[in-house]
Amino acid sequence: LIPNLVESVKGYVTHEQGTLERVTAARAAAMDAGGIEEKGKAENMLSGALKSLFAVTESYPDLKANTNFLELQRELSDTENKIQAARRFYNTNVRDLNTAIESFPGNMIADSFRFEPREFFELEEAAAREPVAVKF
Repeated sequence: LIPNLVESVKGYVTHEQGTLERVTAARAAAMDAGGIEEKGKAENMLSGALKSLFAVTESYPDLKANTNFLELQRELSDTENKIQAARRFYNTNVRDLNTAIESFPGNMIADSFRFEPREFFELEEAAAREPVAVKF
């Protein structure tokens, strides 16, 4: 899920960035144009870039990179929270099982069925404790 989200955000950011860079470059060229003929060409380039920007905004009413980044951040946070909740759930059940195995009358049933205490889930590697690095 996370790599797919990252790739979709990267793709849309590239699309938006290209569109906005063309408009910005055309605007800068129009501002820096010296002569009348040069200004006319620069203004035509700016008009063309703005037409492509308007076409994009008509297709996509709001440029969505900000929304995509917020959605990616929400998904990453949600995924991390779900993993943490699953660890807590597992460890709670292990604690309850171990307590039942060691307490009367559960210990009699546990002995007859050969139930054994389980280990808690713990991350042994230091690298596994580090958050996932998301790079664009």
